[in-house]
Amino acid sequence: MADSGEDEGPDGIEPGRRLMRVGGDGGLSLADRIVEGLHRLSWRTPFHEMRLKGRYPLKLIAVPEDVLLGDVARGRALLDGRMSFRGETHDLATLDLARGGWGQAFGRYLHAFDWLRDLSTVATRAQGAPIAETLTARWLDAHADRVAGEAWRAGAWGRRIQMWTAHAPLVLSSTDLVYRSRLLNTLARGARHLERSADKAPGTDRVVAWAGVIVAGLLIPGGEARRHGGEAGLARALGAALFDDGGVVSRSPEQLLGVVETLTLLRAAYEARQLEVPEAQSRILPKMVAALLGVTLGDRGLGSWQGGAPIAAARVAEVIAASGVRTRPLRQPRDWGYQRVAAGGTVLVVDAAPPPVARQVEGGCASTLAFELSDGAARLVVNCGGARAGAAELGGVLRTTAAHSTLCLADTNSTAILADGTLGRGVAEVELSRQESEGASRVDAAHDGYARRFGFRHRRLLVLTGDGRELKGEDSLLPTGRRRGGGAVPFAIRFHLGAGVDALAEGEDAALQGPGGEQWLFRCRGGALAVEDSLWIDADGRAAGTRQLVVTGDAPAGGASVSWVLRKV
Repeated sequence: MADSGEDEGPDGIEPGRRLMRVGGDGGLSLADRIVEGLHRLSWRTPFHEMRLKGRYPLKLIAVPEDVLLGDVARGRALLDGRMSFRGETHDLATLDLARGGWGQAFGRYLHAFDWLRDLSTVATRAQGAPIAETLTARWLDAHADRVAGEAWRAGAWGRRIQMWTAHAPLVLSSTDLVYRSRLLNTLARGARHLERSADKAPGTDRVVAWAGVIVAGLLIPGGEARRHGGEAGLARALGAALFDDGGVVSRSPEQLLGVVETLTLLRAAYEARQLEVPEAQSRILPKMVAALLGVTLGDRGLGSWQGGAPIAAARVAEVIAASGVRTRPLRQPRDWGYQRVAAGGTVLVVDAAPPPVARQVEGGCASTLAFELSDGAARLVVNCGGARAGAAELGGVLRTTAAHSTLCLADTNSTAILADGTLGRGVAEVELSRQESEGASRVDAAHDGYARRFGFRHRRLLVLTGDGRELKGEDSLLPTGRRRGGGAVPFAIRFHLGAGVDALAEGEDAALQGPGGEQWLFRCRGGALAVEDSLWIDADGRAAGTRQLVVTGDAPAGGASVSWVLRKV
């Protein structure tokens, strides 16, 4: 069955074929952490300081265009003397750039200079330059000469180079030659720092870092060798950060959107020099955009996966349009792991892969076999999301299995979340089968996350009818291997409801009504149904109170099974 409104195209799994996905359960080793710590300490050595010395650039060769718009509300706040990001606001006059005192998300926004885009969206050069130059000068005083901390993180430097060059009219309009010289010299020092540290950056930060090196090579005089070295480094970074099907190894749609944006901004730097973008960069973009579209819901915004925020449709569309790519959503990826089924006005997205490998990504979520469901523009069933998007005090909770719309056994995570933030043992293997017909699409998947501890595999069967008006599900706990303990094990199957979705339960049935008047009926067999409070993290990192359907029961040694159905009225 073809996705409604989406063209049929080749995907990673043939209909009916079984696919085994194997993950990893090893966190960062002690040796890995020691090496990373020594690398950061090396930044403060005289040897590294000598490496940062070089010719002082007098100007930029060209100024690329930032093809994306910023946030109007954040830009106006800057004009009013405040900096706001994801629920956190600070007065510019009292903002201590040296000492910090802000949340992680706000700090990254500040140090990356993403606020320049917001300011340029609402202000003329005459209005914005005094604000931008004053804040930039204060940043230089606090961080230009001290190679340490978040300000010198490779990902922050890569992004900062892109923002400083694209918004040079805001930060380099000053007639103060000392300030201009210091900014350009710091930019060159940052590029030299990245040449020696970009390959040590994790995940998508490595991509952003090497993009910054290339931008510096394109726009600072005498940068030909730097550009070629950066292009080789970026090719390595993309190979490490992306699956062959275009998804990122962190399995975070929000981070994938960020990589698409990074490559789009990088292309603008090539265009400013009237140079061709290397084929390796052009070839990967269509795959990335297809993978990204595969995790959009009916409102065309991103779903809440692997701690990401539910980025709004307008932003997703803007980034994809700027990329210049036109392609179909990836429905059946081999490695990215998100199965997409669309029928009628209904879109179903299922996490059918292990969590990201702990050695490559920190902050992963125990979300295996969770799903999200939308009816038109209304998000009906969601995940809480947002562990990376703000709400720092809830970060650990938001990464748990219970924060996702799936089965949770004995109130434990399907993959362990360790005290240091990495993932431990749990889901190592996901078995998947998908079948298509004119009448329905069927996704059948099972994971082994509870096998070692409780002797059960969780199997989830989802069938969406061809008209999109009915989703049938079955969650089973299947005995496997040697079981520890002899008593029944409690389980809970959670269906977190979208913002504005009301629920009223009676017995084994519940009536749902969406924010636009959409009405669905939920019915289950094999467990007790209740409606409980939940929460959902919006695109700004704010927690909104919502509701959830919870089906509970006990699994004896022989296993258990719960069947349920969501039917549109």
